[in-house]
Amino acid sequence: MKVLSINVALPRLVSVHGKEVETGFFKGPVSGPVVARSLNLDGDGQGDLTVHGGPDKAVYLYPWENVEYWKQTLRREDLRPGSFGENLTAEGLSENEVAIGDEFAIGDARFVVTQPRLPCFKLALALEMPSLPKTFLESGRTGFYLRVLQEGALQSGDPIYPLPSREPVRVTIAEFVEFYRRKRATREQINKLLSLGALPQAWKDWLTGKTSIKTEDQDAD
Repeated sequence: MKVLSINVALPRLVSVHGKEVETGFFKGPVSGPVVARSLNLDGDGQGDLTVHGGPDKAVYLYPWENVEYWKQTLRREDLRPGSFGENLTAEGLSENEVAIGDEFAIGDARFVVTQPRLPCFKLALALEMPSLPKTFLESGRTGFYLRVLQEGALQSGDPIYPLPSREPVRVTIAEFVEFYRRKRATREQINKLLSLGALPQAWKDWLTGKTSIKTEDQDAD
């Protein structure tokens, strides 16, 4: 497992249906060490902080194997590291293997997996495919967010070292996405998810019916 590319971008205005929208989605690879901090990587930023960013979404990792899949499925040879708005393009990780609460050491930094990425309209905008967010979610190839446990520098080519998980149970990103899509679960399954220390409180509130989970163009209720 290793980092293939580190991608960052500061928010900028883009035109969507004649309306200007601020977004940091259009990320590109950078060379040399980059410091991971509690809210993001140096040189990176988010446009709408009501649905992006924050400690639980500090860094977005997307598997390179998924990029290769989309290249073939969408017939898009132009897809590259950063095309899906990810900060880290990595190989050797997948949603079927990575679980909420898994911890990793990369360079001098340490991270914990918190949640999957829910696609928003900016994915459709960036790849010029209006139906892509739905297809993206249904595929289960969502990638996942990382919280920074220890700030530090990392760079492309760094190996990714798994660390012992502190969670009492194991729920993979793929399992969680499937649960989210179906919105049906037994009390036992819900209690299992609620026991995850790394799962953000917003998701726990959604699981107990206290609130909804929002992206910029969808509402999970």
